[in-house]
Amino acid sequence: MKRDRILLASCILLLTALAWIYLFRLDQQMSAAESMARMGMSIDTPWTVRDFTLTFAMWSIMMIGMMTPTALPVLLLFMQMRTGRGSSNSSQAAAMFAVGHITIWIAFSVAVALLQWGLHQAALLSPDMTVTRSWIAGVILIGAGVYQLTPAKSRCLTSCQSPVGFLLANWREGLKGAFQLGIRHGSYCLGCCWALMLVLFVVGVMNLAWVALITAFIFLEKFGPTGARLARVSGAAIILAGIASIVR
Repeated sequence: MKRDRILLASCILLLTALAWIYLFRLDQQMSAAESMARMGMSIDTPWTVRDFTLTFAMWSIMMIGMMTPTALPVLLLFMQMRTGRGSSNSSQAAAMFAVGHITIWIAFSVAVALLQWGLHQAALLSPDMTVTRSWIAGVILIGAGVYQLTPAKSRCLTSCQSPVGFLLANWREGLKGAFQLGIRHGSYCLGCCWALMLVLFVVGVMNLAWVALITAFIFLEKFGPTGARLARVSGAAIILAGIASIVR
């Protein structure tokens, strides 16, 4: 059991490391404009299917690097509980749980890549992948800040902060059940964090300093002792930043 837990943790951390290595290499090799050109994303011409595919791949790898580690505590607990119940194939079940969780973020990557495509087609996205209108940036920030204060955010955050409660309330048997459990947990995770991801359109989609900062903030929200309070305080701060962006 201990060996399996170490192997699972190692696989998750390796996957995270590979995602971040990709992002750092992408950031180091090109400027923002060169990045879009080399990835096939022309700045001043309409996108092709290839452009969308490359953007989707970029978002997918970024989401894996940011969000997969946050699922590690619940994955390890899931494996431990399955073993305690005398279930077989705990490692395979944990892998299915992880696949379900990642599936949600891959689906989100499709949606956000479509959003980026739309912004590009409307000439509302700069070469460094930030929105070009301060009022749009303000609307995004205000929307993200308001969502931080909503009951939906609170419910999703509570589920992410309480893996034992989540597993007991949603337990499924079998490999299919493990996948469904991963989908459900990933959905709560998405409900907790999706609005924060949209802030990247304000600070720069490939601004890795902000990507790292948002990742660290999500960790503090989920695993810090004052995560709920942090969500409320940050929500108010993000709303103020949005108002400032609109009125400047």
